[in-house]
Amino acid sequence: MGYNRLLEQFNGFFHTLCENLGENPKREGLKQTPQRAVQSFSDLLSGYEQDPKELLGATFQEGVCDEMVIAKDIEFYSMCEHHLLPFFGHISIGYIPDGRIAGLSALARVVEAYARRLQIQETLTEQIAQCLLDTLKPKGVIVTAQARHLCMSMRGVQKNPIVITSALRGLFKSDPRTRAEFMQLVK
Repeated sequence: MGYNRLLEQFNGFFHTLCENLGENPKREGLKQTPQRAVQSFSDLLSGYEQDPKELLGATFQEGVCDEMVIAKDIEFYSMCEHHLLPFFGHISIGYIPDGRIAGLSALARVVEAYARRLQIQETLTEQIAQCLLDTLKPKGVIVTAQARHLCMSMRGVQKNPIVITSALRGLFKSDPRTRAEFMQLVK
């Protein structure tokens, strides 16, 4: 859907919303809100325009490295697909290469591409792990995410716990010592 068409539709929705709330959608502070909101959502949901596997496409053949590679505390922001409210936190990624390594910045770009979609944390964690497994074909992959969800703190139960999810593949799933080493290193 084109930007202008989306803006036109949101303008109508916003006008109705304001009127139902008793607000004046034409007052100074609200006049440009539909344009700002459409641009904001366009930025927040820009991950649909990227193929995360292509972001990992620049991998390097590396026969020497067969130890764990970790990118810790990659900051992310995402939008809850159930409530259209943000959730945000940090993701840590570990993998054990089997001949191919990724550029370190590519790991952060993969996180960003999946996070900038309508999402739930559980799926986000799984998608990142599967992308790394499919693209790098490592001996193992682990992804952990810690996040706060505004849909929990601003509405509903109005509590703000840290939600933790993980996705394990290969050696990280089958070998408790490998998993424990990762957890110790990202502690």
